[in-house]
Amino acid sequence: MIEWWAWAGFLTLILFLLALDLFVFHREAHEISFREATKFSIFWIALGVAFGVFVWLWLGPQAGGEYFAGYLIEKSLSVDNIFVFALIFTYFAVPKAYQHRVLFWGILGALVLRAIFIVGGAALLDRFHWTIYLFGGFLIFTGLRMAFGKNEEMKPDHNPVLRIFKRFVPMTPDYRGQKLFVRESMKRMATPLMAVLVLIEATDVLFAVDSIPAIFAITQEPFIVFTSNAFAILGLRALYFMLAGMLDRFVYLKIGLATVLVFVGVKMLIAEWYKVPIWLSLLVITLTIGTSVVASLIKTRKVEASVEEATLHEEREGAGPV
Repeated sequence: MIEWWAWAGFLTLILFLLALDLFVFHREAHEISFREATKFSIFWIALGVAFGVFVWLWLGPQAGGEYFAGYLIEKSLSVDNIFVFALIFTYFAVPKAYQHRVLFWGILGALVLRAIFIVGGAALLDRFHWTIYLFGGFLIFTGLRMAFGKNEEMKPDHNPVLRIFKRFVPMTPDYRGQKLFVRESMKRMATPLMAVLVLIEATDVLFAVDSIPAIFAITQEPFIVFTSNAFAILGLRALYFMLAGMLDRFVYLKIGLATVLVFVGVKMLIAEWYKVPIWLSLLVITLTIGTSVVASLIKTRKVEASVEEATLHEEREGAGPV
């Protein structure tokens, strides 16, 4: 059982980091460059790893391994969020200078939602142990659907949450800087940026339904589940700006994520008879995601090389003899 002071200290750290990010690093709205995004990605990853080392030294190798496994799962699954962010921002034509502010509030909301889900999940597993089989079966189903299901294009305007929001909340026809609400003609109105934020929060709920059970398959200690989730999510904004331009290169990532979900689902189902060692879980997760990323980059690089070669050949043929 983790003492209250550990929770208080961690939450204070998270609030400090968020305040630092909002009021110091990104006080003025600006377009995030690849170089800046890379620096912040390294910073957040280093911070998450450092906290994992702290957990390892404080609570022991088992807890440390569980933290890193949870962190890897959430970090990997969060790449799916990035695809959705890119689609939403493109659909609503959100200026790049305002995207960071939306993601900041979106991630703050995601942390609150994850905390609620984690408390609820922990209470269910503690009181009704048989729900572990529901979680395990759900993860296997989700993994198989991800691997073999059709890639359906997400249509933001069909989202029921967004429809309800537009119906009951008056909205300005265009953006008002990076403001979420403005007062016009003595009436308080939402801007399209607020609609984007609502949609991002709604889609994050769906992603949490997958990721929270996956981490509970690794550990049922709420502190480790939440801290690993939090550090993975905190680096999501920088990761988005770093990877947004190359998302189409991760062609095998969904297969890797699907494999991880099926693995942790099976791990959950057999936990009563065999507890998979944490080192084996870490190894499987790392190798699976790493292999899918490397294979994706090799595959797309070969395709790009073939296209470049075909284009060069056509240009030579078109030029003809001199």
